[in-house]
Amino acid sequence: MNEWKATSQSLSDLPEVAESLLAFAGDVRAIAFYGDLGAGKTTLIKAICHVLGVQEAVTSPTFGLIHEYKGAEAPVIHADLYRIRREEELEVLGWDEYLDDPQAWLLIEWPERAGDQLPLPRVELALELVANGQRQLIAKYLSKEDFSH
Repeated sequence: MNEWKATSQSLSDLPEVAESLLAFAGDVRAIAFYGDLGAGKTTLIKAICHVLGVQEAVTSPTFGLIHEYKGAEAPVIHADLYRIRREEELEVLGWDEYLDDPQAWLLIEWPERAGDQLPLPRVELALELVANGQRQLIAKYLSKEDFSH
């Protein structure tokens, strides 16, 4: 299965959606979250962090850009790249170090700001607010083979 779809009706179903997305991701530890402001990226990431065993409060790293959490089995890195204007700015953040830990989960908001600096393989998740607070989620795998044409 190369694609995953879900509809989130309310906050109460987010734990189930998060578990399903993580099951789809399998061994792929990087998830890129695409969506407009207010699409629910940070809210879903909070649910994912909870499923991964993060005990501390999960907050948006918009101003700090990256938050690190201790998960039950592996570190969880939550990056919000909204304020990044050029790929080169990632070097100052130590971006490569975050990519080097194969055990860590890397959850990236506004991944389009990273340009070619996103890890492969990864899961790309599009979130869209559709109606009455419902969100449509569609995820797919991306690997090096997808760029080798």
